[in-house]
Amino acid sequence: MPVILFKPSQKTIDVSSGTELLDATHKAEVEIDSPCGGKGTCCQCIVRIIAGEVDSDSLGLLPKNAIDNGYLLACRTKVKNSHLTVEIPKRDEIKGGKFVEAEDDAFLVHQELLPEDVKLNPLTKRFKISVPEPQLEDGLADIDRLTRALQKEICEREIIYPLSIIRKIADIVRSESGNVTITAIEEKDRFNVVEVNSGDHTDQHHGIAIDIGTTTVAVQLIDLSTAKILSTRTDYNNQLICGLDVISRINYARKSERLEELRNRVLKTINNLIRQAAKNPQIKTDQICSAAISGNTTMIHLLLGLKPEYIRLEPYTPTILEVLNLKAGEIGIEINPEACVQISPAVGSYVGGDITAGLLCTDIANDSDEVNLFMDIGTNGELVIGNQDFLLACACSAGPAFEGGGIKCGMLAAFGAIEGIKIDRATGKASYWTIGNVKPKGICGSGIISLLANLFLTDWIDAAGKLNRQRKSPYIQIEDRQAKYIIASAEESSTDEPISLSEIEIENIIRAKAAIYSACSLMLKQVGLNFDDLANIYIAGGFGRFIDLEKATVIGLLPDLPLEKFKYIGNASLMGTYLVLISQEYRQRQLELAKRMTYMELSTDPSYMEQYTGALFLPHTDGFRFPSVQTMLKGEW
Repeated sequence: MPVILFKPSQKTIDVSSGTELLDATHKAEVEIDSPCGGKGTCCQCIVRIIAGEVDSDSLGLLPKNAIDNGYLLACRTKVKNSHLTVEIPKRDEIKGGKFVEAEDDAFLVHQELLPEDVKLNPLTKRFKISVPEPQLEDGLADIDRLTRALQKEICEREIIYPLSIIRKIADIVRSESGNVTITAIEEKDRFNVVEVNSGDHTDQHHGIAIDIGTTTVAVQLIDLSTAKILSTRTDYNNQLICGLDVISRINYARKSERLEELRNRVLKTINNLIRQAAKNPQIKTDQICSAAISGNTTMIHLLLGLKPEYIRLEPYTPTILEVLNLKAGEIGIEINPEACVQISPAVGSYVGGDITAGLLCTDIANDSDEVNLFMDIGTNGELVIGNQDFLLACACSAGPAFEGGGIKCGMLAAFGAIEGIKIDRATGKASYWTIGNVKPKGICGSGIISLLANLFLTDWIDAAGKLNRQRKSPYIQIEDRQAKYIIASAEESSTDEPISLSEIEIENIIRAKAAIYSACSLMLKQVGLNFDDLANIYIAGGFGRFIDLEKATVIGLLPDLPLEKFKYIGNASLMGTYLVLISQEYRQRQLELAKRMTYMELSTDPSYMEQYTGALFLPHTDGFRFPSVQTMLKGEW
């Protein structure tokens, strides 16, 4: 069996002949980027074969001279029956993202947006009871005495004990003078016991809220006896190197072993965050007895190890939309293995539980005739419009451009990312600022929006996104028919290479914003409304939290409306998951919302392309839709 040695990590792995080299890197836990999910379209999983023979069809994707020097794409290369030495080019680690930690009072959302009618009523309840000592003459087993005490002091329902709990009961009921704390899920006709402890632990009742995003994962540790958030932790989803967006992940998961790899990767992220969240309050993770999880439909499928392939194939049918309550142990979440896990219901293949959770943080479906719009802007754009009478939802494929994907100098919102830019109208020179106030390494989504808006307003790009070749500037470089804009020189950057944005990349960004804006337009058209009819626009998502509203309007990502109509709600999915965890009433409300929502499939609507084509300009082909931008273009800004 061939042995592969990876450099510079010096990791080795045995694989069978015919194994794809990309699979081998992941099995050996060697980090390598494959944002397209192994389709061979991004050309970022480059490796160098130092010794050994392989089969590869990288020619045409990589230059011949690169291949002659041993460089190949791992996703297009298979191992032959010989030992290999493979070099992995240096990878810039993702670090220092703009993550809000436990001490931030907003805990990734705006605290004031929490509903006022939240009644503390978590799924799991904790009770203290007293169990009588065993008696020779009564003939009762330990579990009988425990059950009778629970039924006498709490309620006369059937009590269900898992075997893992039964194994511990003998010692527990004989400790602490028979004082016992029971943690159980209270259902209509029975109690499902989650945990039994000796003594009084009613003040130590904890749950975890988990938001699984395509890019980031966030968790919150909650004191379920008070609803207090004890800590919040966020990190990048460890699946990122297997694909930047859901379609790439679905493509990557086409093999069963890759599906299992994706499941293990997201579980690793979740469990690491749970340990971090529990560290400061000094809580043992196995004491966490309840969990709620939200995520888009694909992320939930990958978490549960469900085949996601049919999500992307017409008629776009997922395996599940509403998941019955599961146990943490069977999923692989490292808390109390008997802990109940509630998963937010999805509405369609591309409108998932993260949206039904996020809607709980808005008044979009409350008792009002006002029509509101909910926007979760990320690699997928999920949108919901409605009021007390109707809810219409859709999703559009914005792609990873706003997360830095598909952009040569693009990056996630981490240290060194350019997040804001101003352009000198006369010279075209960029003045910028970065996350962490360090030398720039690349540009993130908020920086991209800022750059395009400022280039457009200063007449350095036109409505089609083409750089102005009539005005001379050292910051515009023209190569054949293409041009690129230099944001920072090689001397200024931390990579010793210039940071730039090409016209092709600008075109990709315009396509991404057009997808979102046109989806909103089409939904409004379906219900006979215009943007002016909207009372509020809720902007959710990690990326949405840092959008400059004015600049997003200039490029036509957001409609031209009074700023007071826009409301940032940050990570609404996490906040909604928190509500579900602490309140069974909100869980029921979420289930009802999911059933009320009508899912609109854009790809089957013939008028979507018309809307989309009209939005493929800055800000739009119809200038009357953006009067404030027209005023800015006249120099009145």
